Amino acid sequence: MARTKVLLTVNTYPLPSRSYDELVCTAGILEDGTWIRIYPVPLSFLLGQRKSGKMETFKYNWIELDLIQRSQSNDFRPESYSPKHYDFRDLKILEHLDTKSNWYLRKQICLQNVYTNFNLLIEDSKAPKNKSLATFKPSKILGMDIEPDDREWKNEWTEIRKQGDLFNQEKNPEILVPKLPYKFFYKFQDETGKVRRLMIEDWEIGALYWKSLGQTEGNEARALDKVRFRYEKEFLTKKEIYFFLGTTKQWHMRRAYNPFVIIGVFYPKLDLQTKLF
Repeated sequence: MARTKVLLTVNTYPLPSRSYDELVCTAGILEDGTWIRIYPVPLSFLLGQRKSGKMETFKYNWIELDLIQRSQSNDFRPESYSPKHYDFRDLKILEHLDTKSNWYLRKQICLQNVYTNFNLLIEDSKAPKNKSLATFKPSKILGMDIEPDDREWKNEWTEIRKQGDLFNQEKNPEILVPKLPYKFFYKFQDETGKVRRLMIEDWEIGALYWKSLGQTEGNEARALDKVRFRYEKEFLTKKEIYFFLGTTKQWHMRRAYNPFVIIGVFYPKLDLQTKLF
């Protein structure tokens, strides 16, 4: 693909890696509405962007860099690319798309190709298309589920990498990126009326949980209430919700019936005038 202009829209929660440092799966959209996955992106790079004062605007930024399509043996999904230079030495950060006029500029790029029927998306995820990234509009969101999860990384990951806390690196430079002790899900219907449930794996929900935990002085129940308030009450009453969906390589390769998870939430304000008609 060579030199490529991408609007970054998604960062997933980091995972430890044997080959690199903690890795983040980053996805974005080309000018023609085509989705693209950039992997691996080292967490240290994103933290460096935060330190340089750019982290707040890194999402929904146009960037330009050299990309190489990942080999079929490493990743069969057609949207998967790797940076030509792992240290991103060739990266050029371009303009940031703001939220003016109810996310008008972002909508022009992110909502060019929107699925409303989940069955059609599942069909497109099969060979030969192997679609693994998409924008999806649920017809109705029924609510949020929160379930306990393992509180520590798997033993083999614990020793892979130890570095600063993801959201407060100066606090303790020796600890591993913290493992989220809960799983978050949205329950929703598509245009067929069928009820589905997908896990939310984006960076934002993890960051919100840790921030809320700090604000509540370690009270997990209250922290979870804050997460639920934002993703359930605030989003579902005040926002027009779209999902950014992506497949997990493992389950897509195994041809699971539904290999998708929610890797991002797109949430402009609800247009009440439109909603009335």
